[in-house]
Amino acid sequence: MALTDVPTDQNHSTLSRLPAMAGVVVVVLAILSGLATYTILTGLSPIKPTPDIITWLLGGNLALVLIMIGMILWQMWSLLVAKRRGTAGAGLHIRLVSLFSIIAALPALIVAAFAAVTLNRGLDAWFSERTRSIVDSAVTVAEAYMRDHGETARGDIASIAADLNNQKLLFDTDRPDFVRRVARHAALRGLVGAFVFDTSHKRIDANITLNNKIAFRAPPQEALERADKGELVVMPPGEGGNIIRALIKLTNYPSEYLYVYRAINPSVIDQLDETRAAKAEYDQLLEQRSGVQITFALMYAGVSLIFLLAAIWLGLWFADRIVAPVVSLLSAARRVSAGDLDAKVTEMRGPGDLQTLARAFNRMTYQLKEQRNELMTANHQLDERRRFTEAMLSGVTAGVIGVEPDGAISLINPSAFTLLGMSEQDLLGRNLAEVLPSFSVVFEQAAARVSGWAEGQVNMRVGTQERNFVVRVTTEASDSDDHGYVVTFDDISQLVSAQRNSAWADIARRIAHEIKNPLTPIQLSAERLKRKYGREIQTDKQVFEQCTDTIIRQVGDIGRMVDEFSAFARMPSASLETQDLVSVVREATILQRVAAGDLEIDVRITEERIEFAFDRRLVTQAVTNLVKNAREAIEARPHDDQAMKGRILVEAGIDAHHAPFIVVTDNGIGLPKENRHRLTEPYMTTRVKGTGLGLAIVKRIMEEHQGTVLLDDAPQDFDGGRGARVTLSFTPVLDEQLAVPAQ
Repeated sequence: MALTDVPTDQNHSTLSRLPAMAGVVVVVLAILSGLATYTILTGLSPIKPTPDIITWLLGGNLALVLIMIGMILWQMWSLLVAKRRGTAGAGLHIRLVSLFSIIAALPALIVAAFAAVTLNRGLDAWFSERTRSIVDSAVTVAEAYMRDHGETARGDIASIAADLNNQKLLFDTDRPDFVRRVARHAALRGLVGAFVFDTSHKRIDANITLNNKIAFRAPPQEALERADKGELVVMPPGEGGNIIRALIKLTNYPSEYLYVYRAINPSVIDQLDETRAAKAEYDQLLEQRSGVQITFALMYAGVSLIFLLAAIWLGLWFADRIVAPVVSLLSAARRVSAGDLDAKVTEMRGPGDLQTLARAFNRMTYQLKEQRNELMTANHQLDERRRFTEAMLSGVTAGVIGVEPDGAISLINPSAFTLLGMSEQDLLGRNLAEVLPSFSVVFEQAAARVSGWAEGQVNMRVGTQERNFVVRVTTEASDSDDHGYVVTFDDISQLVSAQRNSAWADIARRIAHEIKNPLTPIQLSAERLKRKYGREIQTDKQVFEQCTDTIIRQVGDIGRMVDEFSAFARMPSASLETQDLVSVVREATILQRVAAGDLEIDVRITEERIEFAFDRRLVTQAVTNLVKNAREAIEARPHDDQAMKGRILVEAGIDAHHAPFIVVTDNGIGLPKENRHRLTEPYMTTRVKGTGLGLAIVKRIMEEHQGTVLLDDAPQDFDGGRGARVTLSFTPVLDEQLAVPAQ
């Protein structure tokens, strides 16, 4: 019986869970049934062991044994389940029950084995190999005699058929003489009957019999079918007969068969039948031997199970009496280990040591409960502080990282994941210098200072973008020298970029004002010198013209540069009106195709109108700047790459987030990996003749439209990934504003 995980001082004994009287009744009935079966089967009782009585006895024994087995299995299963659940005392119960079961089972098994061996030896005397060999030999001799007569009949009919196949002419011309010939063959071979018959005409052409008691009996259809296939068919005597029959088809006749009878001594047939009957009886007795052995084995097994069941019940009773006090204490201890400090042990009756142990246990649980309550109160206060700190950290936009004294990251807020573009697995538990080497410089400065504080700006690549962070490191307040650090950082990339743009805009205004004024007089003076003195100068006239042309050309270049400065400085605010982005991109690329020369400009734009609010002039300027930059990037390729045809791909459409976009891809020199994010700042360029204002103006235009500019490498499916790709993404708009069928 299984024990529960509660104190057992109020539990009933294991045997009380099932009525003990029911078990006693089953055991007594099983013993009586076993004794009755034994006395009847061994002949000690006047009751004859008829099959019906044996069936009832075995059925009753089987039912009682099954009931006992069910009771045993149920109790053992309960004990195993209790042990698997870790119930106190279950293991001790199983050991005691197993010990009693072994003690009871061993004598029963020994007696059963001895009885089985004795019975088997007694039966071996009846069913020895010598006796079986004699019986089998008698049957074999009788059957050999029958096979010999069958082979004789086979030889007789074969020789007669061979002769008759040569007498076809006699059969057709002189039928009586043919019949006499068949009779001579039958008499010569001692056949009691010989017949030649035609199945197609249903007649017997030759009917030779030894006496009138022998009559023609038609062969079975199966024999005729086998004869038609060319077989020589021999048929043994039927039940109660002594005639061996043989059938063969005459090959030289259309449908004639030869059918002969050979007689066997009737006494031989009788002896054969008696031999077979004796053999069958012997086999039946041999088969009953196993039944007898099984019957006695079942009887001994039932007795063994009865003793085994009694031992199990006795073991359970002793186990309850012995381990009940210990189980109560173990069960209470298990409840305490599970966290139930209200568990108490009743000071049970018994030896003084167990009573003292129960008092000590109850006192211990009381003290543990008081200490746990104090710890839970302190832990609750710490938990409230922790939740407050986590709520505060999750609400700030700056990133916060907690660092252990050894440099391992122990805490990080959600904003830090977003700013760094990393996951929790990438940061938590790893060393700061390993995952964020740019931050480690400021961290080492703080660790080296007495104040434990440091601040600095670091540049870090996040994804495909370069970001500028301001990093501050402070030391955690701690009484020990082994203290941690708190790293806070924020993204100031847009702030730095805005400051640079503002500074460059002011510089552009000054340059446009100070430089543009003298450019016009210089250009006019150079043109006048060329017109007035170009004809008068005879010496070095070519040099004079080259110098004046250079002045005019350079002044024009400077003028265009100043115009770009002025345009960047005076960038107007966007005038948003509902326009069609498709038509704007198409018109801007048409103008660039004229100036493209041999360059291939491919335009892939949706056939539907993309209408939303934007400034047509500014977006046209942005597309123009991007295509112009793409042309210049292609022209700046090395001479070795000039053989490759320049390609520019312009795309426009709507992405999955319902945001309009413009993409310009080229196979030029591409974009640098370092400081790529600064290419959108004023006067930041990688080309010799570039002003550095093209992408800056594009970025200003997209900022006016609350959009973004993404600089990336060309995809692999575009000339093998050679070149650059610039994407202009506008803010998402409603579905009904995006796609309008073309008109």
